[in-house]
Amino acid sequence: MKDVADRAGVSPSTVSLVLSGNNAIPEVTRRRVLDAAAELGYRRNALAAGLRRQTSDTIGFISDLIATTPHAGAMVQGAQDAAWNVGKVLLMINTGGDPAVEHRAIEAMLDRRVDGLVYAAMYHRFIDPPSALYEVPAVLLDARSADPTLPSVAPDEEGGAFGAMSHLLDAGHRRIGYLQSQAPIPAAEERLRGYRAALAARGIAFDPSLVVTGVAEHAGGYAAASALLTRPERPTALFCFNDRMAAGAVHAAHGLGLSVPRDLSLVGFDNEELVAPLSEPPLTTVQLPHNEMGRWVVEHLLEQIAGRGGPPQQYRMPCPLVVRESVATPAEHVPPVRRVQSAGS
Repeated sequence: MKDVADRAGVSPSTVSLVLSGNNAIPEVTRRRVLDAAAELGYRRNALAAGLRRQTSDTIGFISDLIATTPHAGAMVQGAQDAAWNVGKVLLMINTGGDPAVEHRAIEAMLDRRVDGLVYAAMYHRFIDPPSALYEVPAVLLDARSADPTLPSVAPDEEGGAFGAMSHLLDAGHRRIGYLQSQAPIPAAEERLRGYRAALAARGIAFDPSLVVTGVAEHAGGYAAASALLTRPERPTALFCFNDRMAAGAVHAAHGLGLSVPRDLSLVGFDNEELVAPLSEPPLTTVQLPHNEMGRWVVEHLLEQIAGRGGPPQQYRMPCPLVVRESVATPAEHVPPVRRVQSAGS
């Protein structure tokens, strides 16, 4: 720093102020210091500066299997952007769902004096937080805990399903099937609640025979849709647990000689970028707000670190509807189904 001061013709304290981002230094002096630092290859010691200020300017991001999911990019990008905007660095470790790796990862981050921790799950679920998570400010991402003192953000699955069903009901559909996931997860329970609540809001009785459960993949959607669409009184629309099941439903509909959306309307969930917009026709679906949740969790964590967080929040983030081309008003005449190709997934 003294070398930079000598080169710029200023005091070491002025160099320190400029390099720490103090805006009170005149622009001509600031530029002279920055040019001198660049010429000499000077790199500020962020660790030493952090020790003086009692901060590492680092946010720890612990995830289970986030890196293997199609939504990882948006979630991590949102968190990284929020951290970077205020001069913080995101330090991420993916544990692969291994408790031993998770324990070592959290300990490693605490050893490096991270300012706070984000604990992220690959899908919306309840967790039993590791005890080390309480040693620094921490927030859960796409996960919830029974502990009300631990802040969290997760998608409003029920509200998203209600919005999807309302879109179909607004189009005139009254007999709407639901392709449900067989997995025992909060999303399955809450999306079914949203389906039922939307029907109740329009005075339509819930018919459990219109709910068919299967694996939340293309094959599961194909099988569930085939079961519903070959009934004598088939539904005119399907709400699907996710976009992959919806893609399977499109395949089943085409195999039965039905056109989407002329003969059958469809709405999915998740807005998977490699599925929903590439479907034929492009799929109307519900957006999981991964980028927004990533931003929210870091912004809320920074408030906690600064002592401005207030009471812990268990926030449910809205899931907006993305309207494309898979919904139309129901046809006046419901055509009978006819198999035009062999069944398959």
